[in-house]
Amino acid sequence: MAARKEHTLPEVNNPKAGRDYFIGQTYEAGLVLLGTEVKSLRLGRANIADSFVRLTPKGPVLFHAHIAEYDFGNHNNHDPYRTRKLLLKTAEVARITEEVRSGGSTIIPLKIYFKHGLAKCLIAIGKGKKQHDRRQDIKERDAKREISRAMRRRR
Repeated sequence: MAARKEHTLPEVNNPKAGRDYFIGQTYEAGLVLLGTEVKSLRLGRANIADSFVRLTPKGPVLFHAHIAEYDFGNHNNHDPYRTRKLLLKTAEVARITEEVRSGGSTIIPLKIYFKHGLAKCLIAIGKGKKQHDRRQDIKERDAKREISRAMRRRR
């Protein structure tokens, strides 16, 4: 019996999210995409490092997410930086709106991935870090690294 080959689709992560924000509650949102965007995303040709989410009267919208043009697309290829609507339940949108309006919070896309063949975007409520918070994170990371090195040497 032949082993079944598992297809793994790429995930597009936001490397700046954990560095620049304290990550709070996360939500999984559907993405409204065009056909060429899906094909390009399946190839992993996207970048969400500088992207953000805003709440509009029509619902949450993803801005500045770069999904490269599909190489084999024709003249109907998509604009790489177009705005993309996010699909969330009404209760989730209300919760997010309440948290953002309370002040000091923003909505950050953490990653884009495929789940059961559908494109999903993991978004989070985040509070911006100050410079001293980032320095503290670096100090903690270095301390953990030193502890693990010491433990390895001791063994």
